[in-house]
Amino acid sequence: MKSFAKLLLPVLCAVLLVFAGCDSQKDKKTSERIFVTIGTGGVTGVYYPTGGAISRIINKKFDTYKIKATVESTGGSVYNINAVLNGDLQFGVAQSDRQYQAFHGEKEWKDKGPQKDLRSVFSIHPESITLIASVKSNIKKIRDMRNKRVNLGNPGSGQLGNSKDAINAFGLTDDDINAEYVKAVEAPGLIQDERLDAFFYTVGHPNGNIKEATSGRIKVTIVPIEGPEIDALIKKFPYYAKSVIPARLYPNAVNSEDIPSFGVKATFVTSAKVSDDIVYAITKEIFDNFADFKKLHPAYQVLTKESMLQGLSAPLHSGAVKYYKEAGLIKYINPDILP
Repeated sequence: MKSFAKLLLPVLCAVLLVFAGCDSQKDKKTSERIFVTIGTGGVTGVYYPTGGAISRIINKKFDTYKIKATVESTGGSVYNINAVLNGDLQFGVAQSDRQYQAFHGEKEWKDKGPQKDLRSVFSIHPESITLIASVKSNIKKIRDMRNKRVNLGNPGSGQLGNSKDAINAFGLTDDDINAEYVKAVEAPGLIQDERLDAFFYTVGHPNGNIKEATSGRIKVTIVPIEGPEIDALIKKFPYYAKSVIPARLYPNAVNSEDIPSFGVKATFVTSAKVSDDIVYAITKEIFDNFADFKKLHPAYQVLTKESMLQGLSAPLHSGAVKYYKEAGLIKYINPDILP
């Protein structure tokens, strides 16, 4: 028996070593995988498919970068920026105004102070501040909203700040209207149920929520937002710019002409703590596959590589800068945001 045990022992050791080697190799492969999460917005907005488009492009090159990207539907810009900064997300889509305010310690970040770890990667589509109103509400301009039921946007969303800026520009406050603060996805149903007279939505066009709002029993109009008040607002806040919403995108609305408004840009942000290699890989794949990226959503059709480097106010992440230098795009970047 003892001799049998002596013979069996080396075999057992060899088997254990094989299994140990397998586990070790498995752990090594697991450790090579890099998991990143992209914070977006509501599933019917443009942020969610934007995150999906970016993740699909990078996931196709998993064998090259070992990066696995996933998308999370969130409350929007403010949530995404905070989650990126505390490490819950690695990337997020955020409005250009929210990027500016976070980095400079304004608005929601006034008590926390400037968020100096925030980094920009690139900007994406323009987003118009869009005001949808039922025809029977007789809202033809912002000043007509006094005492009307209007959704300004959910807390933590970029559009809430935009809505307040818009009404403030015309001398109104939340107290002058019957303000609601629900998510954009809920507003079309509420206007069709006649529980809202109007709602704001900061979004790229065309948009599914607005198509839903214009396709029901209650006829709606997209209200122009223009005038010297908006000119003064843009002068005060340089992250805003004038925009136009094509009426042809919403044939069921009563508008017959394009609608003037103003807006911001969607931007892709990260933290200084995210590695250069990860940010470089994502930046490279989006710009190297630019033609394919533009096809992934109608809102991207207006994009150029140059325009995707504008509207940024937080410093660029050094991983993104590495790619822009290689690609000869650095000349299009505001020197103030270079690290």
